[in-house]
Amino acid sequence: MNSKKEGGSASNPLSIEDRYSQWKSHIPVLYDWLANHNLVWPSQSCRWGSLLEEQNYKNRHRLYISEQTDGTVPNTLVIAAVEVVKPRVASAEHIAQFNEEARSPFVKKHKTILHPGEVNRIRELPTDTNIVATHTDSPNVMIWSVESQPNRTAVLGAPASTPDLVLTGHKDNAEFALAMCSTEPFVLSGGRDKYVVLWSIQDHIATLAAAVDPDDKQSTNVGGSSEKAAKSPSVGPRGIYRGHKDTVEDVQFCPTSAREFCSVGDDSCLILWDERVGYTPAVKVEKAHDGDLHCVDWNTHDINFILTGSADNTVRMFDRRKLNSRGVGSPVYKFEGHDAPVLCVQWCPNKSSVFGSGAEDGIINIWDHDKVGKISGSADPTVPATSPGLFFRHAGHRDKVVDFHWNVSDPWAIVSVSDDCASTGGGGTLQIWRMLDLIYRPEDEVLAELDKYKSYILGSDSDT
Repeated sequence: MNSKKEGGSASNPLSIEDRYSQWKSHIPVLYDWLANHNLVWPSQSCRWGSLLEEQNYKNRHRLYISEQTDGTVPNTLVIAAVEVVKPRVASAEHIAQFNEEARSPFVKKHKTILHPGEVNRIRELPTDTNIVATHTDSPNVMIWSVESQPNRTAVLGAPASTPDLVLTGHKDNAEFALAMCSTEPFVLSGGRDKYVVLWSIQDHIATLAAAVDPDDKQSTNVGGSSEKAAKSPSVGPRGIYRGHKDTVEDVQFCPTSAREFCSVGDDSCLILWDERVGYTPAVKVEKAHDGDLHCVDWNTHDINFILTGSADNTVRMFDRRKLNSRGVGSPVYKFEGHDAPVLCVQWCPNKSSVFGSGAEDGIINIWDHDKVGKISGSADPTVPATSPGLFFRHAGHRDKVVDFHWNVSDPWAIVSVSDDCASTGGGGTLQIWRMLDLIYRPEDEVLAELDKYKSYILGSDSDT
């Protein structure tokens, strides 16, 4: 089902606008649901929150979005309520009709927090979904109790909101590497100081819901803003881990252990850490990629597999059983399907072999490593046959994809955001989408279902 003319060729690639137009024409046959939301300001992070309400034909979810302004108004952390139509409810005509310049009626802003500095990363605490952590252009990590934080209006001169807690320990800016543990209230961060820093907020969980007194004298200045610094209670690190030789770009906990985690950085290294054996690397892969590493994710279904994404345009999958303390370890497989640096990777929460990758080429690729080596093509006509394992390409963004996130409670629903300043001069584009289930379900199951509707598909007067 692959077609070279659909996607251009290596020597004559489609322009971004041509690719986008082609993508729009395929929407009715590729998507079960799609919502497009134009953002006034660029965004660096988008994250699903908890399921708020389940209805007959749609679900309401919490969504976190960052807004990076030009300084005329404060930077913000936005908590929104998003309606996602359930599978096989929306008509093809409905999902194909949207205006790129409009704001989606399915995305409603619920609360705005005026953030001290830009919001580079947002992570929700799995053990308490009302608590989120944010990174900014400062050494500190900020903790917010989103229910107790007041709703603010972003106007020029407005003072920044006060974090409920500030995590200290970095010696230089900690901009992007941020993770929350799924088993304990632990927070992990990496930064320009080449450190990986671990905190426990266990002792503060009970008090985070209480309002913070801005005049509290036992407090720490919050960096990252030109405004008058707010003050918040602070927590020092549980441990500082040294092993990288350049900026740490991403970190991730082992899904089953708060004591094991990994990190990647601009030194091209993938490092596995174990709190139980000290502050030096347990395993260090010296040249995991042929360029800076931007992102890492640990498989929640099979903890042996770790994904990394790099400036070398590839995604690589490592099996930790095949790594050793001497720094030896080759990837299980190298996935090639992007034309620019890979900025984000994430395993699918619903199927252990599936993952997504987003890159500066404006594409989110969906892969299945179980399909590597198998000949069967993709139901998505835009997928090239030269990228084994690739079975879906989301080409709805016209500039670099800076973040995306699978929805745990709404299988196969994805939120993604692009920074559109370079291409359109605008802010950003937020999209919520779910591919048609005929694309990812087992082939024999799909064929059996289609066979039931064969006469309808081919026409009632067909002899076949």
